[in-house]
Amino acid sequence: MTVAGGGSDLPPQAVVAAGASRAEPAGAMIEVLAQLSRGPVFLAGEMLECAIVFTNPLSPASTSATSEMLAWASAQIHCQFHASESRVALPPSDASAHDVQAENETVFVPNRGERGQCILSTPPKILFCDLRLDPGESKSYSYCETLPAAGPPSFRGQAVKYVYKLTVGCQRVHSPIKLLRLPFRVLVLHGLKDYQLPQDDGVAPSNPFLEEEEGAKKDSRLADLATELLMAATSRRSLHLYNISNTRGTVGKFGIFKTVYKLGEDVVGTFAFSDGDIPCLQYSVSLQTEESVQEEFQRRRGQPVAYSTHARHQESCLHTARSSFSLPVPLGSTPGFTTNIVALKWRLHFEFVTSRAALEAHTVPQGHAETSPWTGVEQIEVDTFSWDLPIKVLPTNPVLASSVSQFSSTNSITI
Repeated sequence: MTVAGGGSDLPPQAVVAAGASRAEPAGAMIEVLAQLSRGPVFLAGEMLECAIVFTNPLSPASTSATSEMLAWASAQIHCQFHASESRVALPPSDASAHDVQAENETVFVPNRGERGQCILSTPPKILFCDLRLDPGESKSYSYCETLPAAGPPSFRGQAVKYVYKLTVGCQRVHSPIKLLRLPFRVLVLHGLKDYQLPQDDGVAPSNPFLEEEEGAKKDSRLADLATELLMAATSRRSLHLYNISNTRGTVGKFGIFKTVYKLGEDVVGTFAFSDGDIPCLQYSVSLQTEESVQEEFQRRRGQPVAYSTHARHQESCLHTARSSFSLPVPLGSTPGFTTNIVALKWRLHFEFVTSRAALEAHTVPQGHAETSPWTGVEQIEVDTFSWDLPIKVLPTNPVLASSVSQFSSTNSITI
């Protein structure tokens, strides 16, 4: 198989003349089902495995039951990139043009009809040529491919989108090419590709019949190594203390035990307002991502960064000595990353409302019950200020991320 123009030239027996127009028998159909074996989330560098089943659904007892023929089927993985024209200025490129394939062409183009650019693709693999399916018969094929370790993560931002898809292309005899697309999510753990996988203790003889088992074994070791790296990076705990102050004085202290997290973890922090001399009336903490376009690709010089809030905590804290918050990092969010076009970073964004004047604490008058009502002051002159604390967010176990993924592990078409 040769690759040209983003597609693959099919074998001679799979080529259908452009002018062919023979109609299919009434009711003729073939069902195509693709199913990801482990779920729709993977680490870059892992092996993706997909079972693809072709079925002639007509019962052998049906009066219209006939054998069905498929000329060929091929599968390929690609990453589609799309940029917002209002935020990103891309250099002119022939690749940016839509690669629209005419229905009677026989070149397999996985991203046919999609917006944006195909920035990454694996070599196409032919599943079969000249498949005959009798009524009620099914044939199953296994597609395996290692995801490129150098690709970007899946991301849907305000400026750019990176979307991964597995595309199965197939063609009936004398019919147009049909595409079955199965989107999936890719997480990137930076530095994983730089580590050498541990070698087995024993030296086993080479056996070409065990290649698939060895591939699965290597994939398992990669996942184990990723888990170890993530644990090492996110399990370190050391109290970090920060003084919170404005131009009038000290508001309090903020403490946090770590600043590196995995997807799905909780960001926990505490405040000690008893150490301050400026009363704090209210605070809020937002877990945010900031998406910035690299300077050379900005549509306007100095254009603002795009912020997205994933979790938020707000609390009134007048006369409060201590307070705490817990913000979950969503499993479906994207860890921080950088490409030549965009950078995504995580932060905690704090906002404080403080009093300009000292406020006396409420005390219960002598002889009154402790539950006596207290009415606060009606008006207070306040100041507001904000503060940002950068944090790092890393991927998590892809099996765990699959449990909340918006993508399905299966998709099907009828041709």
